Amino acid sequence: MPASPTERRVNRRRGARVIVLSTMPGAPPATFVLLQGDTDPGIPGSRFWQTPGGGIDEGESPRQAAARELYEETGLAVEEAALGEPVATRTVTHGYSDRVLIQHETYYRLRVERFEPVHAALSEAESRRRVETRWWPLDDLPPDVWPAQLPALAEHDGAPLDLGEVEESTVPAGDV
Repeated sequence: MPASPTERRVNRRRGARVIVLSTMPGAPPATFVLLQGDTDPGIPGSRFWQTPGGGIDEGESPRQAAARELYEETGLAVEEAALGEPVATRTVTHGYSDRVLIQHETYYRLRVERFEPVHAALSEAESRRRVETRWWPLDDLPPDVWPAQLPALAEHDGAPLDLGEVEESTVPAGDV
């Protein structure tokens, strides 16, 4: 059973995410995006999809964290410079059954040859929540994709977009 809004711990941090794009060899031209299907263990059957990424560790830059998280969550090792400049930033509030995460995120975009993702170094908590990682056609995304602006970010060419403050929750965050 989800905790009430006042019983959930609130964590604030900085985060970095990577929009990983590819095409499928031998298929008609289409862009695919790598997404991770996560669940809120306190809500059976819940599912949301997001790009690889997570928290920025002490002393890391957003780009360093993005490269590290990409490896840990997909097995893909890339040089930080390959991530280029950020495509967007935002401050997101994620309300879950057991906690509220408020995270200032920096998004990078990376085009790669298609690969089979593997979990190289998930934390115990990530292992409990991660349901699957798979490639989705950018023009046919599943429900509950975070961020909702993913198709626009995948194609954006220009200065980083400021997506402002948003909430993406399995359990509304309430007043935090």
